[in-house]
Amino acid sequence: MKNSTFQFNGYRALVIAFVLMAIAVSTEAQTADKRWNIGLHAGAGQYNGDLGNDFYKLDMAFYGFGGLSISRYLGNRLDVTLAATKGEIGYLEGDSRFRQEMSTATINFRFNILGEESFFRPYIFAGGGVMMFVNDFAAEKTSEYDFAAPSFGAGLNIRLGKAVMLNLTETFIYSSSDKRDGVELNSNDAFLQHSVGLTFNFGKKQDADNDGVADRKDKCPGTPAGVSVDEVGCPFDTDGDGVVDHLDKCQNTPDKVLVDKNGCPIDTDQDGIADYLDKCPNTPAKVLVDAQGCPIDNDNDGVADYLDKCPNSPANALVDKDGCPLDEDADGVPDYNDNCPNTPKGATVDEFGCTLDTDKDGVPDYLDKCPRIAGTVENDGCPALKKEVEMLFQKALQGIKFDTGKSTIKAVSNPILDAVVKVMYENPSYKLIVGGHTDNVGGESMNMTLSKDRADAVSNYLIAKGVSPTRISSSGYGYSMPVDDNSTAAGRTRNRRVELSVEFIEVIEVEK
Repeated sequence: MKNSTFQFNGYRALVIAFVLMAIAVSTEAQTADKRWNIGLHAGAGQYNGDLGNDFYKLDMAFYGFGGLSISRYLGNRLDVTLAATKGEIGYLEGDSRFRQEMSTATINFRFNILGEESFFRPYIFAGGGVMMFVNDFAAEKTSEYDFAAPSFGAGLNIRLGKAVMLNLTETFIYSSSDKRDGVELNSNDAFLQHSVGLTFNFGKKQDADNDGVADRKDKCPGTPAGVSVDEVGCPFDTDGDGVVDHLDKCQNTPDKVLVDKNGCPIDTDQDGIADYLDKCPNTPAKVLVDAQGCPIDNDNDGVADYLDKCPNSPANALVDKDGCPLDEDADGVPDYNDNCPNTPKGATVDEFGCTLDTDKDGVPDYLDKCPRIAGTVENDGCPALKKEVEMLFQKALQGIKFDTGKSTIKAVSNPILDAVVKVMYENPSYKLIVGGHTDNVGGESMNMTLSKDRADAVSNYLIAKGVSPTRISSSGYGYSMPVDDNSTAAGRTRNRRVELSVEFIEVIEVEK
């Protein structure tokens, strides 16, 4: 494996770098205010010439160097930099080898791709300078000078603090000579430097009024001493009323309130209530007002007369914001006259605010699903179905039969249907709800149609037996509401059914 050489006195440079970093902590990044920058760098160089090319070859020998840079800010994206390096350069490949000390001094113009406020600042640069080569490794020490014509490259500055940046640079230097490697053939020698370093910004900004904002950014350059300012150098106006804080005698004025020259809210009618709070801003002089700047409330209900929609509310009656008696349960009976002040919303009440129970079955009308037919509490105010009716409806689930795939009722179903007719005659308050259901054999549309047709067939049978059409409602649900598993024959049988249920209707007797 080939030996690598990297010689550079990094300890001293590192100490200097940390000293400069400590000094720079309280300064700002290089800008039009902080125009100077100094940098310490270290790195390794590689060679390309008549002996060969080791650019970017990690298995070749590296030769170290140290460097110093000083740059001057010219604009948001342009700097000029004086850079100097000192170290070694060489090449080692079989019998092809050379090694010399190399020092460079270049002046470069650097173009920053991103602006000065960026955290990452990539850049490109180009320039030229001089190079000195000292051969300490030959029998006789020699010194030679070449021009760096040109030098160019690219790099990246990364902001580490207010004034400290990490610098990474790739520099290509083309020598004006073709003999530093001891061979003169076809092309001049070239060198590639990889460097890393720390750079520090310094300088003094111009701030005529000493408010901490540079004159070039200061939109209020004549700010009095000691006055706090914002980022553009203008005194703070915390409440945004147009009067700066150091002149504002009322610094907490609400947003958009008109103020006088002292920053205090205007009180046009001089009643002690600022206009933005005064609901009666034109109150006549010497008239006593309430906290809203309005005349006194004559009925003492807490609402001034000019706002009172019920100016003659009874004494001690609680009122709302409009001065009208409260009706907390919104039943139309004011609380002071309401014997049942907590009536649920939507309940029908009597003149005393209490819920009505028209059929006197113990279930109030607003909860009673059959408010005009006496029922039971357990059945939500509706009459309970007789046991024999429940059994009949249960029997009808599988007892009403149809021809396969059709809505034709089989004769075996007639006794059940005739029993249903009898129930309807004996219970005039019943409204029969007929629901048809199928299994999942066949398509959805076909089953929906079949279930509706079967429900209609049952309805038509009952109507034909004398049951009023207004007392029957039929619907088909296809296989959307199974009661068992359609994957078994027994389950499909249960799912093919006609369900009967009852709603209750009020029966109105007609005088003969």
